[in-house]
Amino acid sequence: MSSLQDLVKQLNEAGQTEMAQYLAVCDDAIAEKLASQLEAIDLAELAELANSDQEEAQRDYTKLNPPQAVRLKEQDAAKLGEAREVGEKLLSEGKVAALLVAGGQGSRLGFEHPKGMFPIGPVSGKTLFQIHLEKIVARTRRYGKPIPLYLMTSPATHAETIEFLDQHDRFGLAPEDLHIFCQGTMPAIDLETKQLLLAEPDQLALSPDGHGGMLAALKKSGCLDNMAQRGIEQIYYFQVDNPLADVCEPEFLGLHHLAESEMSTQVVAKKLPEEKLGILAELDGQLQLVEYSELPSEQAADTIADGTLKHWAGNIAVHGVKVSFLQRMASEAGSLPWHKAIKKIPFVSPAGDVVTPESPNGIKFERFIFDLLPKAHKPMVVEVAPALRFAPVKNADGAPSDTPQSAMEAMCAMHRGWLTECGIACDESRKVEIGPLVALDAAELKKKLAEDPQLAQTDLIDT
Repeated sequence: MSSLQDLVKQLNEAGQTEMAQYLAVCDDAIAEKLASQLEAIDLAELAELANSDQEEAQRDYTKLNPPQAVRLKEQDAAKLGEAREVGEKLLSEGKVAALLVAGGQGSRLGFEHPKGMFPIGPVSGKTLFQIHLEKIVARTRRYGKPIPLYLMTSPATHAETIEFLDQHDRFGLAPEDLHIFCQGTMPAIDLETKQLLLAEPDQLALSPDGHGGMLAALKKSGCLDNMAQRGIEQIYYFQVDNPLADVCEPEFLGLHHLAESEMSTQVVAKKLPEEKLGILAELDGQLQLVEYSELPSEQAADTIADGTLKHWAGNIAVHGVKVSFLQRMASEAGSLPWHKAIKKIPFVSPAGDVVTPESPNGIKFERFIFDLLPKAHKPMVVEVAPALRFAPVKNADGAPSDTPQSAMEAMCAMHRGWLTECGIACDESRKVEIGPLVALDAAELKKKLAEDPQLAQTDLIDT
């Protein structure tokens, strides 16, 4: 029991007196299980976070400026053509990987499974996972070199994600090209007392450490080393809930490479200040992301001479990142700051009573990947067309926006546009879906239709 006594001492030194007392009186089996969880926590770091009454640094939002960006109107054929060639060269040399963040569950959609398993194909019923993985398989076939996928789960989605992808043979992705790793967790603490909370008598209340947890998880899992061994230089980072993500698109990779940027990000132009998108902006010469909930309404509504929003650059969580930059950041302590989120957290009292709070009672800690932007050399912002690149699935049907229905409509509209570019007349009400293994863009579809014109008559153009 000496190790348990040592742990109790460490807890007391870290100010976690309630947990220390609980360990001293609970059953041995419970104490042993809790001890294994507690030993994985940096108690000194937790104490520093818990006892820090200092609020996060307040920005002077009046000094925010729109970012320097590659706007859509500036993306002429010559510029995009050069970028495409560079991106295609990177892909054909096997220097690109995809990084998919898939730790979320579909609870808000009424779907109690990993969100990646949610069916979103408007005709096929394909899941988000299938659509994303088929895009990677299609690019691999097009460029003749593997594109490894590093897929980040959370403790809540890890096992089911692995089982699902195994059952479906990874949708054609080679086993050696899929690396599934789990993000870390952080314990939740009481808002007032700063004491650790219990989810069960033998289980700490833990929560995922945010998408910024990717950095530590990549290193801990060996994925960063794997990237280096494979000669990967660039990664395309995206989130699972956006079926329009053009995974590893060569134009974006090429623009990122030509700019010698360590981290680039795609944005869409916000039309209304109340749109729930964080913005990319410059403050004191640094590119930063400001969450929509943080931006004061006065600044959010600011316009420029032509009537468009001053703070227009809406974040869609698609990034191009140099592997060397990730390696450098992963080796630097504190490269990503912790953020506090005040939440309603159900918990079990030391007496064993289940408490369901009616108001926020606890603090969760998380990190955000976009906090890397100010540290990146030559960070770049690239505007993309939302109709072609962004249709997030966040809310259940019936909500005002970001629903499965709106995402499926966006997918159909994009695919009707491809058919129109190929000279095929399309009724605006037609529900049509083009599988990634058939075509990734209108140009590829045109070649397929030349080989088999009958394809255009079907509502599901797939293999």
